[in-house]
Amino acid sequence: MKPKIFGALTVVFMIAALYMVFVYAPNEATMGVIQRIFYFHLPAGISSYISAYLLGFGSLMFLFKSDLKWDRFAAGAGEMGVFCTAISIGTGMLWAKPVWGIWWTWDARLTLQLLLALIFVAYLMLRAYLPEGEKRAKLSAVFGLLAMVDVPFNYLSIRWWRTQHPQPVIGGGGLDWDMWKVLIVSFIAFISLYAYLLDRRIAIAKVEEEVNYMEHLILAND
Repeated sequence: MKPKIFGALTVVFMIAALYMVFVYAPNEATMGVIQRIFYFHLPAGISSYISAYLLGFGSLMFLFKSDLKWDRFAAGAGEMGVFCTAISIGTGMLWAKPVWGIWWTWDARLTLQLLLALIFVAYLMLRAYLPEGEKRAKLSAVFGLLAMVDVPFNYLSIRWWRTQHPQPVIGGGGLDWDMWKVLIVSFIAFISLYAYLLDRRIAIAKVEEEVNYMEHLILAND
């Protein structure tokens, strides 16, 4: 699909999701309007897990094939991981203050989500300080695998330990059908935006790599 068409569809999905969240969705009986943050918070949290596994997948593929396209893929996933964890943590704090009375608490889920964000940031910092080329790609790939390690513990933390974070509502009968519809539309919109941004970031990285290659050729011939 052409990027312009993909981008247009993403805009349509986002408008539909915003309508569903702010107009169609019913108010939650206990929390009221503030519960609508859930429709942004959950897709962002799940997308942060997806980012971790895409980063790990791209890193493994580079280590096995030594093809820089997988390094570009992993780097794009790492940047999307920062984006998604930032939204997840930010919306969680906005939700927590009126419901819990605090912005933050060091419980298992929140701490592991912050750790995941720091892993993404550290991965990108490592890439920024290493010289370009296969050496950077290899060292970054090894470090990038750490993100996948965090995800199972992060996901299962609210099942293993009693934390401030609520227990899962998905699959537990915590949502009525209208809320499910809003959540599905929101998730489709967020994944569409995620895929579009990742695709564009990888395309930009490829152009940057080609420009750097041409610069090296020009400097070598001077």
